[in-house]
Amino acid sequence: MVLDIHLFATLRRYFPEAPGGVLAMEAAEDTTIEELIAKLNISPEEIKIIMVNGVQAQSGQVLKDGDRIGLFPPVGGG
Repeated sequence: MVLDIHLFATLRRYFPEAPGGVLAMEAAEDTTIEELIAKLNISPEEIKIIMVNGVQAQSGQVLKDGDRIGLFPPVGGG
């Protein structure tokens, strides 16, 4: 299955070659978000918010073909 992954803010450094932090990735059926993050080689501690198709999700959620995943780091500022 093919997943549409959007990396935001500081997470874009993991894939500097991906325009706008957007990449398509092949994954096995029944892949969870947690497994996807491991495959992307991103530390789970660096991800604060996970969105799947515009809805907040948890790391154990099973993904489906064509899902759009947004990964957001913790945001700081004042």
